[in-house]
Amino acid sequence: EHVYATGTVSRPHVIGDILVNRAQTLVTAESCTGGLLASLLTDTHGASRWFERGWITYSNQAKITELDVEAAIIEKHGAVSEEVVTQMAAGALADTGADWAVGISGIAGPDGGTDEKPVGTVWIAVASTDKVSAKRMQFGAAGQRDLIKMRAAHFALFMLFRRLIEGN
Repeated sequence: EHVYATGTVSRPHVIGDILVNRAQTLVTAESCTGGLLASLLTDTHGASRWFERGWITYSNQAKITELDVEAAIIEKHGAVSEEVVTQMAAGALADTGADWAVGISGIAGPDGGTDEKPVGTVWIAVASTDKVSAKRMQFGAAGQRDLIKMRAAHFALFMLFRRLIEGN
């Protein structure tokens, strides 16, 4: 279930091929990964055929103004939550008319963590026009900010790929 290709084909390349074959587009809404997911996707030749755009909404205010995340939701659940990340993905879809969106929010560290949400906590949402799914991950590696960001971006690619091949 984890094999997406053989040889040296990358997961973003496979995702791009699926989207092109379906005439679909993708957008990203990132916080803790700082655009890393969009970078991995656009490293793929021909990404302009299926990658619409990406947001880096690092601050809460950016999430509110750019992606229509409700301020009350951030206040109640925090920026690193299922509620916020699903609104980030849904807001990106609504603003663009794209077919798919990925939202990511997390705590890359080295500080900012709590007992409830330690460093390495990341929420990732994948949204299509009819369904949003989200998952909380704990990527550990306290003090290794780059590693947490990379793990989050790659897991987001995995979640998107799974949703694409499942057809929902």
